[in-house]
Amino acid sequence: MPTTAKIQPSTQSLASTKQHRIVVVGGGAGGLELVTQLGNQLGKSGKAKIVLVDRTATHMWKPLLHEVAAGSMDPNSHQLEYIAQARWHNFEFQQGELLDLDRVNKTVTISSLLDDDSNPILPQRAIAYDTLILSIGSITNFFGVPGAMENAMAIDTVSQAENVRKRILAACMRAQTRLTDSGSAERQKVNLVIIGGGATGVELAAELRGTAQVLAAYGLHHLDPLRDISITLVEAGPRILPPLPERIAVETTRLLGALSVDIMTGDKVTEIQHNAVLTASGKALPSDLTVWAGGIKVPAVLSQVGLSTNSLGQVIVSSTLQSMTDPDIFALGDCASCEWKATGKTVPPRAQAAHQQASVLVKAMHCRLEGKSLPVFTYRDHGSLISLGNFETVGNLMGRLVGRSVKIQGILARLLYLSLYRQHQMALHGIARTVLDTIAQWLRQKTTPRVKLH
Repeated sequence: MPTTAKIQPSTQSLASTKQHRIVVVGGGAGGLELVTQLGNQLGKSGKAKIVLVDRTATHMWKPLLHEVAAGSMDPNSHQLEYIAQARWHNFEFQQGELLDLDRVNKTVTISSLLDDDSNPILPQRAIAYDTLILSIGSITNFFGVPGAMENAMAIDTVSQAENVRKRILAACMRAQTRLTDSGSAERQKVNLVIIGGGATGVELAAELRGTAQVLAAYGLHHLDPLRDISITLVEAGPRILPPLPERIAVETTRLLGALSVDIMTGDKVTEIQHNAVLTASGKALPSDLTVWAGGIKVPAVLSQVGLSTNSLGQVIVSSTLQSMTDPDIFALGDCASCEWKATGKTVPPRAQAAHQQASVLVKAMHCRLEGKSLPVFTYRDHGSLISLGNFETVGNLMGRLVGRSVKIQGILARLLYLSLYRQHQMALHGIARTVLDTIAQWLRQKTTPRVKLH
């Protein structure tokens, strides 16, 4: 159970004839779980008005985007309409991007909504709040590397992941055409370069190798998936998966090597050109497609509205997840900088952290309405799992259950990895619907190709 902190002056009893307005900006993993639970508990009973703001119309669990980029997952079967979730769970949805924050008048300004022809659907508008919760997530951090923004692709959104998939498929088809025209005398590889050896980069590399093997079975018969498609993973640090124990990184390196994924560590990218990646050691890696998975930052808006932020743009929050600047503003997930007292570091930007913070904030909103002390957030690291597609899953478990960090691998690791997404779905839909949805997806996989081919 979370401990409690001394109540802030602004959290005295908020009971009044006016309905309390809780506005959550950002419908990612933590934000959507939060408004769903608040809608079920406070919105349904009329104790508070719950509003979700997001710049897109649909939600998808971000850890799945690398599978969309590799073509091994159709996003249409995993996306959730915010407006439908709002109808089912007693909250209001407003589509638009956060533009400004007026802490004096307690309003957020969100952008207008345009159709595909740039005609206005909804105007720019201000939304009033009594409690504001920021959950806008993070975006790719290119660290100012020359040419990165122009020539490397990120996978922060479904549309970006779909663009990566289309570019990979197009590159493979062009290579197939060259091989068909020239025969086997001259073989030109499809060169895929991934920048960043964290979980996203590692998982994407393995998924792409699986995609290459499947494509060979669906018409690209002249393309050898191992010989003709080169995948290189570049990491500036001394090893891949720096946040995980070294033994996990060593095993993952071995498994990627078995998949013919080239790993370059200890070499910093200095420039990205249209068809090449340059490194500090003087190497020039040919690249038909470069994907950047090497770090995150928070959209600049939070550092422009008068809140205390760190170098990554994250809102600095207390142990109650309140902004250090304004106790009526909370933050969670990737956009929050929260101290992890057990290590002296900050809480890592992981889905499990956002899930835990959302659970604490549900309790905190009840406490605010009742004038009680706010619960303190304590992060509990349950370990990390890395999926190498259909080839393997590795990771480590931590916590009171096992008593120490334990390496796991194989079918158990795979089942635990899959369960993370199911836990997210249960938080949004409940057990019954999640079970039915899991069965439906399993049946759908039996009648569709393993890779999205168009």
